[in-house]
Amino acid sequence: MQFDQLKRRELITLLGGAAVTWPLAARAQQPGGMRRIGVLTPLAADDPQGQVRNAAFLQGLQESGWIVGRNVRIDYRWAAGDADRMSRYAAELVTLAPDVILATGSPAVAVLQPRTRAVPIVFVQVADPVGSRFVGALARPAGNVTGFTVYEYGMSAKWLELLKEIAPRVTRAAVFRGPTNGAEIGQLGALTAAAPSLGVEVLPIDVRYANEIERVVTAFARLPNGGLIVSAGSAAVVHRELIITLAARLRLPAVYSQRIFVAAGGLISHGPDEIDEYRQAAGYVDRILKGEKPADLPVRPPTRFETVVNVRTAKALGLDLPASVLARADEVIE
Repeated sequence: MQFDQLKRRELITLLGGAAVTWPLAARAQQPGGMRRIGVLTPLAADDPQGQVRNAAFLQGLQESGWIVGRNVRIDYRWAAGDADRMSRYAAELVTLAPDVILATGSPAVAVLQPRTRAVPIVFVQVADPVGSRFVGALARPAGNVTGFTVYEYGMSAKWLELLKEIAPRVTRAAVFRGPTNGAEIGQLGALTAAAPSLGVEVLPIDVRYANEIERVVTAFARLPNGGLIVSAGSAAVVHRELIITLAARLRLPAVYSQRIFVAAGGLISHGPDEIDEYRQAAGYVDRILKGEKPADLPVRPPTRFETVVNVRTAKALGLDLPASVLARADEVIE
C-alpha cells in the first residue's frame, strides 16, 4: 500500500518517539536476550525524513516481534551529511559489535564494509552494489552485506524525459550529483546518453557545500531554457531545502528522484517508494537476528515506484502541466 501523508505522520507519532526514548527503556531491561542493531544514516537526527524512515523501519521490526527496549536495542548514528563523521560513526558502530547494522546509501556501506567482515550489514538506497563491490552478485551476495537497491541506472533517463515533458523549452539540464559517489556518476552517465535524443545538454553540479550549490545554480540560471535534475544521493537529500528554495527563486523547473522533495515544495518526482524499502529492510534484519546469513539473502530491487506532482509549485513557475502527467501521477499535491 502507498504511504500517504497522513500515514507518514501517524508513523512518526506512534513510532518515531521510540528513536528518542529507547536508551532509557533499554537500560531498564536485563541484558540477557537483548539483541542489538546499529543504524548508520547520512541524515541529521532532527531531519523529518530521517524520522519517517526510522518509523517505517521500527514498524517493520514490530510486525516481526522486535520491540525496542524489550528484546532489541538500537544504536543510531546520524552523520548529517558529513563524510568524516560518517567514517567515524562507522568505526564506533563496528566497535559496539551489534548483531546487524542497517546502512543507508552507498557512502555508509563503503565506510562500514572495510571495517568488518563479521557483522551483517543490510543496506537500503544503494544503486549498484555489485559495481561498488559491496556484494559478489545480486542473487548470492556471498559476504556479510545484502539489502535493497534503489534502481538501475537506465531509469535515470526517465527524469530527463519527464523534465522535457513538463517544460518543453528546456535545452539545458543541471544534474546534481555527489562527485565521489559511484552510483550518482552512473546516473549521470545514463542521463548524458539520453540527452541528445531529447535535445538537451546535461551539465553536472557537484553537491558538497551549501554556498557552492547556491553559487553554481545561480550562475546556471542566468542563461535561458534551463532546468534541474536532482538525482538519487544522500548529499542532495541533506541539502534539499536549499535546492528547492533555489529552484523556486530562480524559476527553474526541477525533477527529483524522491517524493520528499515534492512534499517540501519541489515540482515533481519519480522514483521508488523508499518508505516501503525500509519496512522490507526490517524483514531482512529480522531474518538475520533469527539466524539467517546475509550471503543467503538476495539483494532485492524496489517493488513500488511513484510519481508525485506539486500543482501549487507548477502554478508558481507558470507551468501548465500536461494532462498525461497528472493522469499517471500516484499523488498530486494541491
